Amino acid sequence: MKKFISLVVFAFIGLSTIMAQTDGLSSTTIPVGEIPIDPNVKIGTLPNGLTYYIRNNGKPEDKVELRLVVNAGSIMETDRQLGLAHFMEHMNFNGTKNFQKNDLIDYLQSIGVKFGADLNAYTSFDETVYILPIPSDDPEKLEQGFQIVEDWAHNTTLSEEAIDGERGVVLEELRLRLGADKRMQKVTLPKIMYGSKYAERLPIGTKENLENFTYDDVRDYYKTWYRPDLMAVIAVGDLDIATMESKIKTHFSNIEKPENPAKRESYELPNHEKTLIAIASDKEAAFTSVQVLYKDSFEAPPIITVNDYRERLVKNLFSTLINNRLNELRNSANPPFVFGFSGYGGTFARTKNAYQSFAQTSPDGQMKALQAILEENERVKRYGFQEGEFERAKKSLLARLEKQFNDRDKLESNRIVNEYIYNYLENEPIPGIAWEYEMTKSLLPTIQLNEIGALINGFLHDENRVIVMTGPEKEGVDLVTEEEVNTLLETIKTAEIAPYQDEAVRSELIETLPTPGTIVSSETNPNVDFTTITLSNGAKVSYKKTDFKNDEVLFRAFSPGGTSLYSDEELIATTFANGGLSQAGIGGLSLTDMGKFMSGKIVRVTPGISTISENFNGAAAPKDLETLFQMVHLYFTSLNKDTEDFNYFINKQKSFLGNLMANPQFYFQDQIAKIKNEGNPRYTGFPTVEKMDAADYDLAYTKHQERFADAGDFHFYFVGNV
Repeated sequence: MKKFISLVVFAFIGLSTIMAQTDGLSSTTIPVGEIPIDPNVKIGTLPNGLTYYIRNNGKPEDKVELRLVVNAGSIMETDRQLGLAHFMEHMNFNGTKNFQKNDLIDYLQSIGVKFGADLNAYTSFDETVYILPIPSDDPEKLEQGFQIVEDWAHNTTLSEEAIDGERGVVLEELRLRLGADKRMQKVTLPKIMYGSKYAERLPIGTKENLENFTYDDVRDYYKTWYRPDLMAVIAVGDLDIATMESKIKTHFSNIEKPENPAKRESYELPNHEKTLIAIASDKEAAFTSVQVLYKDSFEAPPIITVNDYRERLVKNLFSTLINNRLNELRNSANPPFVFGFSGYGGTFARTKNAYQSFAQTSPDGQMKALQAILEENERVKRYGFQEGEFERAKKSLLARLEKQFNDRDKLESNRIVNEYIYNYLENEPIPGIAWEYEMTKSLLPTIQLNEIGALINGFLHDENRVIVMTGPEKEGVDLVTEEEVNTLLETIKTAEIAPYQDEAVRSELIETLPTPGTIVSSETNPNVDFTTITLSNGAKVSYKKTDFKNDEVLFRAFSPGGTSLYSDEELIATTFANGGLSQAGIGGLSLTDMGKFMSGKIVRVTPGISTISENFNGAAAPKDLETLFQMVHLYFTSLNKDTEDFNYFINKQKSFLGNLMANPQFYFQDQIAKIKNEGNPRYTGFPTVEKMDAADYDLAYTKHQERFADAGDFHFYFVGNV
């Protein structure tokens, strides 16, 4: 607490010296053995084959997260059953043995479990998962929760009346999904899912089948695939493990396993020698994108041993490094895309991994974006990565894990339960964050820079490559051709590409520290247990220590005023310029410099101007509070101004907005807002290309400086581990 107060005094009047953080790693021995299972979770299997996971977790109190996981989805459907895996999910909310018709939903909502927000389910290609949070402080409610899950597993009624009633609901859901994306999928999915059953088994199904399937079709799906050897029941929350295990055995042991069950097949993505190219456009497409997939030629290997875990760390570091470079491109002069991402990981098929690159761009910028992501991949292939960016990536990775480790006893049950879902479905390791943190600290020093760069040689290949380009069909924009794409793919291989230049960034955020002020008064509110101090410049700081998180401090700040003090003309001219004010960085550091400086730190600060206040919001790990304070100080005193950077921000926004209003949903919302605000001179409306062109940077910067000229009329609030 004393450290926090001293930092506050420096933050908003003067600032103290920032200390460098070190990771303290020195070991170079690679551990061996298998990845363990977290000792906090109890895993068991009933005689009928049903698997269960139980874990006590006190966040939040008096609540248990229940899941029924069915290892079957739309990929298991026959041709007569298209869409029925998803339809079956709906039917589990339309009548079971113990909950007739809508009684299940009515009961749960009566005890505070809201349909949609709490109670839910989803169906994908390979699985169906039911989600039920239930109070654990009332034995009767908890018992009813287990009864519901049991009914889902084998006691769904599937009456003819309920099936016919739900047809219309699911058909309406299908209709709502029709649009530009759906139309373009007809072109892109056959290439992405080339030769696989996945292309024919989208979970939503087809209109023809949903209208015409028989009652027995859906009953057969339920009987065939909802069976104990393909199910897991998961209970995580404020519970007694022995009691939960007893309930699971009581409710699920009597579910019969078929004598001759249908085989649960795994379906592959076939390999293909040639690069497949899919180019799709639609008049209502709101966005333009480019995607490159390099699918592995081999089946995704399991993650079982410590060495497997190390290989995953190497791939994660690669993803961090390549994306740091793409972020630099995004923030550069004349960026080739609005957003770009590359990484190695899973696909929609469990059996196949892929290296994927993606970019969102302007309607006429697809080839430029494609060239940029191909060039960055080729740059890594030729020259690898550099030591400085490698060290930053390791710091960032370790900082994220350290935060998770420090908050391990504050992790909420709904996050833990997802780990067990994927352990059951895909054998995803569940060693627990304590093991992961310690093992990562041991393994990072053994990872060499050259082995990360060498990964690209296995990622990039002509076979199993798919190029997908989607965007609007509009006048004045010519569609990209396959010939153009193929030419670029060949050109990149021999193009002149310079090595990446890792420019050094200064070691301190503020080079010359101002003179600190003093605390002139302090008072404590005993009712809410928070303290408010007044600083010598007039700023007020209220803080309250809480134990919701061990490694987090939340931050807000407000000063009365905001855009209510602007004239109508000033408001209209600056609204869409405000988002670009931080594009040039702070304190003489560019956004790229800031990204490098922040490696290994957990800090977020966002200034803003609302209708009635100028404000900040943010968060930081306790060890990084001083960095947060310095960033706030710089937003007051040293917001960079660069017209060129601002213009690049405007161009990126225009690329994003170029065809937005061709989408019926966006257009509809825009028209409603205009009608509601008719005659309102201060209504700024949805952003458009024209409004971005009219944004006044100079005026927005001047108004920002006015509103943030004096920290003395701000009230700062801090809650967390202070």
